[in-house]
Amino acid sequence: MQKVVKKVMKVVVFLGPSLPLEEAKKILDYADYRPPAGRGDVAGVADEGFGIIGLVDGVFYQKTAVSHREILYALKKGVKVVGGSSIGALRACELDVYGMIGVGKIYRWYREGIISADDEVAVAFHPNTYQPLSEPLVNIRATLEVLISRGMISEDDRRIIIESAKEIPFHLRNYSRIIQKAIDKLGRDRARGLLELLRMERVDQKRIDAIEVLNKVKELAAIDTSV
Repeated sequence: MQKVVKKVMKVVVFLGPSLPLEEAKKILDYADYRPPAGRGDVAGVADEGFGIIGLVDGVFYQKTAVSHREILYALKKGVKVVGGSSIGALRACELDVYGMIGVGKIYRWYREGIISADDEVAVAFHPNTYQPLSEPLVNIRATLEVLISRGMISEDDRRIIIESAKEIPFHLRNYSRIIQKAIDKLGRDRARGLLELLRMERVDQKRIDAIEVLNKVKELAAIDTSV
């Protein structure tokens, strides 16, 4: 009679500002965590023998971004590639028809055409700690969505805030600058109230989706193998 043992597939996750490493390890402690992915990194780990790649964070403007070709290369080698939250969501939207697995709300927004630009997920971050230094547009959208659903802001408020956010370079975006940009359209009193609401009800959608990527990777990694 064959003995069935539990094996865990070799896993690597590219992670940076979307979720603190200590939080990620509480969810998936056996993964090899790497910094935000740049050009060649996904192909490199595919050649190292990893069976599952979790792509959360990557570089956009600091150096050349992860290419579609290298993800396709990994998929052709039989590697499972899961993406969400940041550049992982963008690439999954573009490559899910080829087998890349996309998860999370941000991935769905890209998939459904609600968003399309790279800078929706782009943030400035500390080069050593990966602490976010700006607010990504997807988090702003998610926060406004919650406020709309609770009847706390109007559709006009949302439109003005999104338009104002888009006028600010991604690395400088934060709620104070956005509201300051919109103050003439909102009025000073309304602007002050909205700033307080945005801060109090802030949704970190990138963090939520990064956790979903880790849980999906964990699900795929746990397999039974007969020996």
